[in-house]
Amino acid sequence: ELVLKVRVQNLRDSDFIEIELDRQELTYRDLLRVSCCELGIKPEHVEKIRKLPNTLVRKDKDVARLQDFQELELVLLRSTASPLAGRACYNSTASRLTY
Repeated sequence: ELVLKVRVQNLRDSDFIEIELDRQELTYRDLLRVSCCELGIKPEHVEKIRKLPNTLVRKDKDVARLQDFQELELVLLRSTASPLAGRACYNSTASRLTY
């Protein structure tokens, strides 16, 4: 399996999460599906996937070249509200607090 680090661009929480992809099924669609599922966002809200620091991942061949622990960032469409707002456990008041 291939282990990648993913996050959503421009969230207050800039931490990455690790996801696993089956090396036999390394496709752009699977990368998008697994990343969105783990991050709790809808695939249709993703504008693009960026391999940090500055490379777009666009097709299956790009995904096949990824190596373990590479950092990826999902860039959301501008019109998309906070990806967490639709979750049952999301507390909008708590999200604005600073510690």
